[in-house]
Amino acid sequence: MDDALFIRMLKLSNEGFRCAQILMILAIESEGVEDGAGEGLIRAVGGLNVGLADMLGPCGALTGACCLISYFAGKGASDELEDPALSEMVSGFAAWFGSEFGRADGETSGKQDGKADDKPGGKADGGITCTAILDGDIRNMRARCPDIVRGSYLKAMEILEENGVI
Repeated sequence: MDDALFIRMLKLSNEGFRCAQILMILAIESEGVEDGAGEGLIRAVGGLNVGLADMLGPCGALTGACCLISYFAGKGASDELEDPALSEMVSGFAAWFGSEFGRADGETSGKQDGKADDKPGGKADGGITCTAILDGDIRNMRARCPDIVRGSYLKAMEILEENGVI
């Protein structure tokens, strides 16, 4: 893991920010915006954290990264146009996320004995809720979420670069 990115994510997590908020803070900081800017936006995406707060919704890293993509490629002012590839970028990210981290109902993280381990799931074709990803146990968050948030950030930025947005 990139040490600087990991340290920044850890610091934000220790300050009480979670998945979607961390992704949005990283997006804002990547533009060189000073501390304190975008606080309203960071508060707003907080509603996406932990699967819409109850673990039953889609993973906050998924929804937060979609917001990150739109932050750079979406329409933000009346005189702006959204990037024509925005929908494609978001749906491409969502498909990648599902194949990388999603889990089918009842699927564990892949160990032969059927017990969950501390690695994010992969190779499943669904299960993008926090409940599925964390095997229904919020205690798995500390072991799984850092890699998921980091991977989501890097993939979203890669998609934006590939499309000439950043």
